Amino acid sequence: MALPPPDPQFVLRGTSAEVHTLHFYCGGQEPDYPILFSGSSNGLIHVWNLKTRRVDTILDGHGGKSVYWVEAINGRDRLLSQGSNQQICLWDLAEGRNTVTDSVFTENVGFCKSSLLKVAQGHWLMAMPGKDLDEPDFGSCPFLLAGYEDGSVILWNLSGGKILSRLGCHQEPVMSLDFDSEKKKGVSGSSEEVLTVWSLDEQQNLKVQKTHKLVNAGIADVAIRQDKKILATAGWDHRIRIFGWKKLKPLAILNYHTATVHCVSFSDHSRPSERLLAAGSKDHRISIWSIYNQTSGALHCSLETRKPD
Repeated sequence: MALPPPDPQFVLRGTSAEVHTLHFYCGGQEPDYPILFSGSSNGLIHVWNLKTRRVDTILDGHGGKSVYWVEAINGRDRLLSQGSNQQICLWDLAEGRNTVTDSVFTENVGFCKSSLLKVAQGHWLMAMPGKDLDEPDFGSCPFLLAGYEDGSVILWNLSGGKILSRLGCHQEPVMSLDFDSEKKKGVSGSSEEVLTVWSLDEQQNLKVQKTHKLVNAGIADVAIRQDKKILATAGWDHRIRIFGWKKLKPLAILNYHTATVHCVSFSDHSRPSERLLAAGSKDHRISIWSIYNQTSGALHCSLETRKPD
C-alpha cells in the first residue's frame, strides 16, 4: 500500500501577500546561509534565513507592484528584482545595506520574466522582455529561448537577432519554461492542461519530444533540478507535481497549498542530501520540501511513486 505524500519539511509565513517568485542561495557559511529570496504581489522582497526560518530583511523598491523575478548575482550582496511597475532593480545588500543602486525600464507591461547568464567571474548577461514581442532585448549571448503568448517557443540567435527555430508547443500562452543544456531538451507549461517536452537537434531545430496531459489546466512554473534528475511544476490546481526528467514519469503529487501555486525553485546545495524544493502560493505561504535526494547513485523519497492524474 502506497504511503500518503508527506507534509512539507517546514512552511514560511509572513509575506501577507501572494508569493510570485523564489530564488535560493546556499553558497555561504552557516548560520547566515542558506537563504531564500521571495517576491510578492505587494511589491516586497523577503530575504529568508532557512536556519532560523525567519525573515532577515524586507526590501521595498517596486512601488507596491508585484515582484515576479528575483536572482542573486553575488551571494546575498547583490540582487536583481523585476516588478510589474516595469522596472528591474539592482540591489546592494552588502554589510546590512538594502538600497537600489541602479534600475532599468522594461517597456513591457506583461509578466515575462527576465533571464540571467553568468559568462565570467563578475560578468553577467541579462535578457529582458521588450516592447515588441518578436524582439527581446539581449546582450552578446549566442542563443536565447523564449516562450510567447501564441503558445510558441522560439530559439533566437542573439548575435544577429534572428530566429533560428519556432515551435508551436501550446494552444494557450506559454507561462513558463526551463532548459537542460546537457541533454539539449526543455520543458514548457501553459494555461492549458498540457506539459510539453521539446528537444533541440544539431541543426538547431526545436521539435516536440513528449507531452503529458493533466486533468486540471494551468502550469504557472516549471523547474528542472540542477542534477537533471527531477522536474517540478506549479499548478493552478494548488498542487506541486514531481516528474522524472529522463522520461517525464510522474513520481509524486504534493498537495499542501489551498490556492494556486505560482512558483517552484530548487536549492543549489552542494551536498545532494541537503537539496530542497520551495513552492510559493497565492495562499501567502512558502512550502519547503526535501524529496528525491540522491544518495549512493539512487533516488529515494519519503513518499511512494504515484500514478499520473
